[in-house]
Amino acid sequence: MLNRKKQIIINCEELETRLALLKNSRLEEYEIERISEDILPGSIYLGKIVRLEPSLEAAFVDIGAEKNAFLHYRDMLPATHDIAENIRRINEGEEENSERKKRFLSGFSDKIRNFLGGDRSRRLRDLEMALHRGKLTVKDIPKTFPPGSELLVQVTKGPIGTKGARVTTNLTIPGRYLVLLPYSDHIGLSSKIDEKKERSRLRKILQELDIPEGMGMICRTVGEGRKALFFKRDLDMLLSLWHKVETAIQHPQAPMIVYKEPTLLERTVRDFLTEEIDEIIIDSKEGCDYLKEAFHQFVGSDFDTKVVYYNKAEPIFSHYNVHEQAANIFNRVVQLPSGGYICVDETEALVAIDINSGKARNAKDQADTILQTNLEAAEEIARQLRLRDIGGQIVIDFIDMRSPQDKETVTRAMRQFVEDDRAKTRILPLSKFGLMEMTRQREHESIQDVVYDPCPYCNGSGRVKSAISMSVEIQRRLKEILKRRNNRKKMAIRVIMNPAILARLKNEDAELLRNMEAEYGKDLSFRADPTIHIEQFRLVDPESGREY
Repeated sequence: MLNRKKQIIINCEELETRLALLKNSRLEEYEIERISEDILPGSIYLGKIVRLEPSLEAAFVDIGAEKNAFLHYRDMLPATHDIAENIRRINEGEEENSERKKRFLSGFSDKIRNFLGGDRSRRLRDLEMALHRGKLTVKDIPKTFPPGSELLVQVTKGPIGTKGARVTTNLTIPGRYLVLLPYSDHIGLSSKIDEKKERSRLRKILQELDIPEGMGMICRTVGEGRKALFFKRDLDMLLSLWHKVETAIQHPQAPMIVYKEPTLLERTVRDFLTEEIDEIIIDSKEGCDYLKEAFHQFVGSDFDTKVVYYNKAEPIFSHYNVHEQAANIFNRVVQLPSGGYICVDETEALVAIDINSGKARNAKDQADTILQTNLEAAEEIARQLRLRDIGGQIVIDFIDMRSPQDKETVTRAMRQFVEDDRAKTRILPLSKFGLMEMTRQREHESIQDVVYDPCPYCNGSGRVKSAISMSVEIQRRLKEILKRRNNRKKMAIRVIMNPAILARLKNEDAELLRNMEAEYGKDLSFRADPTIHIEQFRLVDPESGREY
């Protein structure tokens, strides 16, 4: 009988923590957290602007990382759009609103002082002048935030490759049911909560919560159906976290971290746990105790029975068949049930995914076979994007379909398959060439980049020169030396190379080398060295060992 459980499997080790989400024993999501990863998306820093780049309309901010963080001018004012909208509404109102405008600006002054990490009177005055005009533009940024300015920033995208972190000043602190907006008075609900009656109930609960003036919040999807008590607990916890941030910047020493994104175990309670989860199995007693305590606080004691401590000798990921499934994440080719397959290629600029029919061929109804293969591929691609944590620009080459209706079916299906993805996605309709363009929110390196380093030999290309190519290079180099030193009567050269290349020289190219010896009258010898990379070789004097 098919296992219908939806399970979370957590493996806790000294150097890393791994989480696997299983549906029907099939791996659907996979996360790895390592203790060395300290620049996490969501963390808040008091940073210092080291330089402005007008051509990029961006600032580079020292947050204490190896590389300075990138901060676009658009993100250099807290809740810019909310503030500008409030000012616009006030300016367009009647004269009686002048008092309201003064109160707003006064409250904003206190808020912006915290944002700037202390009393910054001149910059505060410049900001207020811009607010009085009812317009905030990038032209105000260089004057308001010159190099050396300190400000609070939040990491939106961790360091990836050679690039530093991406940061914003529009701060948000997510909890279990709410997201706190310290610099915006916006009150909102998750767009995934679509029932009108439930939205009205939740909005009423949010409006009755005691939130400080000038702050806002958003109700997360998991808040659907919850009582007011759960929201009050969550808000109290979020305000406590924000109080720690405010306390930390009373005596600023930029760069410094003032709020660290929770660990993977803590994020499990915050982001993964829903009523649909049937079981959470964890191989750490401390982790198990933490989860039970967290459930008492945020969800209720009913969840206690769902937490299982795994204490068997067999590794937890092997027992639940996660290890084998996780290993397939790094395969370039992924098989489809019908016999087709997809190829996933990650590049610096984008991710290219190709769909091939493979053995999925039916001569009687080719169009239907192509449609079914494309639909299978769409579902698997959505899963692979989550598993590999692929982000950025993605181009999918579906098998060509002639019917506009079939193209629309695939586009609609693709959008449906990514609905449960916690990362934001945007999908464009299929182009005339059968290509689908999409973007997926990219917060940090993909799973592949976390687990693997680029090959020091091929520099991440995945390719090395062939044996025949290396044979050509060796012969070319030999001829160059022999021609230059042809006047020497006695001369010997020893070529040292990788065994795979020597096999080529001794077999297919043996006659060419004998002819070379005869033409120049020199002694050539060849030796294998397994420690030499396949694309390297050495030419030395056999007697002295000196390299040519």
